Amino acid sequence: MFIKDIALNNFRNYSEGSVEFAPGINILYGENAQGKTNILEALYMIATTKSHRESHDREIIKFDQTEGHIRAQMEKSGVSHRIDMHLKKAGNKGIAIDMIPVKRSAELIGLMSVVFFSPEDLSIVKNGPAERRRFVDMELCQLSRIYFNNLSNYNKVLSQRNNLLKQIYFDKSKMDTLPVWDLQLVEYGKKIIEEREKFIALINEIIPVIHSDITGGKEKLRVEYVKNTDVDCFEDNLASKLDTELKLSSTQTGPHRDDLRFVVNDIDVRKYGSQGQQRTAALSLKLAEIELVKRMSNDDPVLLLDDVMSELDSGRRDALMEKIRDIQTIITCTGYDDFIKKRIKLDRIYRVVSGTVMLETGTY
Repeated sequence: MFIKDIALNNFRNYSEGSVEFAPGINILYGENAQGKTNILEALYMIATTKSHRESHDREIIKFDQTEGHIRAQMEKSGVSHRIDMHLKKAGNKGIAIDMIPVKRSAELIGLMSVVFFSPEDLSIVKNGPAERRRFVDMELCQLSRIYFNNLSNYNKVLSQRNNLLKQIYFDKSKMDTLPVWDLQLVEYGKKIIEEREKFIALINEIIPVIHSDITGGKEKLRVEYVKNTDVDCFEDNLASKLDTELKLSSTQTGPHRDDLRFVVNDIDVRKYGSQGQQRTAALSLKLAEIELVKRMSNDDPVLLLDDVMSELDSGRRDALMEKIRDIQTIITCTGYDDFIKKRIKLDRIYRVVSGTVMLETGTY
């Protein structure tokens, strides 16, 4: 699979803009705050319907406009597809696949797979559990419409249940409606937990070899799924926390409180590892993500690297470059001299200045 091109209209700092991509390595370079990352954000939205920055559509549309558009063309298994996304400051986004409008965003899931890697991802090990949950959810949502729907329904039920807990604090008579939301929370929550268990099991088939290669065989890494509750005891745990939940007005049991643990040589690297070990574990996780997408989708993902090369030392950078030689990669950076020095073949280079993208010609 590869992306042929993307066109933007009233998206972030782009009034109008378009980029044609080569199937290999594409470079978008320029000074900071010129619009390089905005192109990657648009590509990520086309694949997942969401911004990697967790921004709302109204924040993405150019500040003085009410609507924005993204259009991308891609090829998968020899078949070309066009994806159009209509963003609105008031109202839900509109999506069309091959010029045919789709009713639900979930219909876009699975058409295009991308792996996004930014400097912030190197802190996923030491940061809070919300970021680790989001990593799992965003990947599974790309790969499974069923998971996408279950997670969406779970979050809606969770929000309704939390609102009800707040109301019960002032009006005990509303307690009678709580079991209705409990049943739905458990129903969707169990499905999410089961899919996350499978996902982590697959990661652990891939990540030990990758991490061993990066560390020269010195370290063994595994990822542990730290569940807030097991499937079999979800209902009981939910019931046991009711008094606490009423006091806090929030749901304390469920997959929205899950976490991941990264264990290197039997040591919790978040608590006891060095910063270097934490960053290496994070890199191994992203490289494992690439391989996992290949396995689950039977196709290569598109890799989006947002100024991450400058954050890696030479050893980790080499490990990453070795992985991207056979897949389409779109890289943002302030300069590309390091790629030239390492004799890495660059297929297309663009310079980005103030929301304008200019192709550089010549031999790279």
